[in-house]
Amino acid sequence: MSAPAIPAARTGQPVSRAKPVDRLGGLVEFWFRGHTALVYAFLYLPILVVVLFAFNDTERRVTTWSGFSLKWFEVALNDRVVHKAVENSFWIALPNAFLAALFGTMAALGLQRVRKSVRIGYDALTYVSVIVPEIVIALATLVFFSSTLDIVNPALAALQGNPSRPFKINFGRETVIAAHVLFNTSLVLLLVRARLSTMDRTLVEASYDLFATPWRTFRQITLPALLPAIVAGFLLAFTFSFDDYIITTFTSGPQSSTLPLFIFGQVKRGVTPETNAVATMMLAFTLSMLFLGQLVLRWQSRRRGQKSSLAGIVAEAG
Repeated sequence: MSAPAIPAARTGQPVSRAKPVDRLGGLVEFWFRGHTALVYAFLYLPILVVVLFAFNDTERRVTTWSGFSLKWFEVALNDRVVHKAVENSFWIALPNAFLAALFGTMAALGLQRVRKSVRIGYDALTYVSVIVPEIVIALATLVFFSSTLDIVNPALAALQGNPSRPFKINFGRETVIAAHVLFNTSLVLLLVRARLSTMDRTLVEASYDLFATPWRTFRQITLPALLPAIVAGFLLAFTFSFDDYIITTFTSGPQSSTLPLFIFGQVKRGVTPETNAVATMMLAFTLSMLFLGQLVLRWQSRRRGQKSSLAGIVAEAG
């Protein structure tokens, strides 16, 4: 007669249990993947449609495909209005990016050396300038410039002796640049401060211990460490300024129309293949700037033996 089976709990061995079956795991994963695909399709398919119909060999209806052609790019490149809009966009975005990167970096370095109570107040102002809707910033900037020019221009006329055609400060590229710098400086400040928070301060202290001057420490240690964030801030400021519409609409003058203003003006009269061609070239230029910035960051990170990317730096600031 065989001995009775002894339960596993009495023998001290673990009781084997059946692995639970997740019956809904595959369905949930499929739903998340499908939802992600739909979101990306919603975001990027309209852009692909605009790019595709920029090569449309049509004469009337922009949505009727008539064959592949580059003629609308030639039309856009020979349009003097487009030339003026591109020139204004470039000469607004470039000084804005330089000034925003300069002021943002200086502010980040300055805030690192102040008391925490003071820094909290500046941090609140920085985040408010990013969170506030762009239309509010545009309206506030318009009111500020209008009120200021109403005071400055009469004073300038009095200093010139009230001539028949006195020198006046009007809305134009300068006012647009000032408004864009006001907004983009906060973005650069956040990026550079995020980089500063991960920086190894022992290198700076070692430099001072070796009797290096503050300028040499900044040039050889601090600046190379902050360069990826500064480049990322410069490129983001350039891109935001080049593509901005709301603030530019409120602060531009009659001779400072940019590419976004030109495209919006064309759309109000109906989308044409030339409009698609201009938008496609604008998209290609923006992507080229971001790609160039990524190459610069990779080259700089290889020299320092680190990994760096635009996406990573922006994620640190977020």
